[in-house]
Amino acid sequence: MSANQTRYRVYSEFLKEKFGGKVYKLPINLPGTCPNRDGTISTGGCIFCDEEGAGFECLPSSLSVEEQLAANREFFRKRYKADKFIAYFQAFTNTYLPFERFREYVLAAAGGEDMVGISISTRPDCINDRYLDFLAEVGREKNLVMDIELGLQTVNYHSLLRVNRGHTLAEFIDAVQRIKERELEICVHLILNLPWDDMIDVIENAKILSALQVQYVKLHSLYVVRDTVLGEMYQRGEFSIIPMEEYVDRVVTFLEYLHPDIVIQRLVGRGPYDRVLFSNWGVSWWQVKQRIEARLEELNTCQGRLCDYLNGPALRKRFLSRHL
Repeated sequence: MSANQTRYRVYSEFLKEKFGGKVYKLPINLPGTCPNRDGTISTGGCIFCDEEGAGFECLPSSLSVEEQLAANREFFRKRYKADKFIAYFQAFTNTYLPFERFREYVLAAAGGEDMVGISISTRPDCINDRYLDFLAEVGREKNLVMDIELGLQTVNYHSLLRVNRGHTLAEFIDAVQRIKERELEICVHLILNLPWDDMIDVIENAKILSALQVQYVKLHSLYVVRDTVLGEMYQRGEFSIIPMEEYVDRVVTFLEYLHPDIVIQRLVGRGPYDRVLFSNWGVSWWQVKQRIEARLEELNTCQGRLCDYLNGPALRKRFLSRHL
């Protein structure tokens, strides 16, 4: 077990233990859109999102699911010696497709003896019983681990409005409950350095994810892309981004309050290099990750150290501690 694994639950190590070998996600880029772009909810999307969404490192969506999987499978086998894979529907809102098209894409990704799971990236307000029932059925029939990646970004409903997220915390909680009813897994995306959030929001993020018992969390550091609303605000000087040292401390604090069973898929994100106005304080994402891990060591702290707020903490402190 690595030193980092003792400080927080590392995703790669978790996968290796679960599946008995190196497991990598194979990104799939579907031709889709988002209800926050096409006018169903709003137009323009989230203020930080550009036309490519999260799929800037994906293959073109004009390629079929099978073609994308084959190309990415070959790449990851050669570069990382991976022998098992998770099909990852990454860009935009993948459940915001007509059901029959969604069904066709998922079934196309479900084959292959080396495929151990399917991961679906989407929004909380695009979770629906029919789609979830289908995913649960595929998981059972194909013996695949199915997980839903929900873009939340923050539990602060004021900040959700500021970034034009198009949904509130209520839709997220509803989505989590529906997903868990079908025993599918959940990964939640968070941005810990939104300009309108502070350390209280960071802690509340950890508490709510712990209380809801999600399986995974993926942390992103805010990057600013050209030709977005956020990019224009940044160039006009309407907000400032916290120093890297403060981001590191926010991640450490988040981990301390997060339940120790939740697996960390990512500590820091990265943006499209050719279009960013700001990304990771001018250093590589790997360096930011190393600073977070070094800070955990320096403070001799770990994930879950402050996770003492569940199961009636006031009652436990008042009456039950005397019996321990």
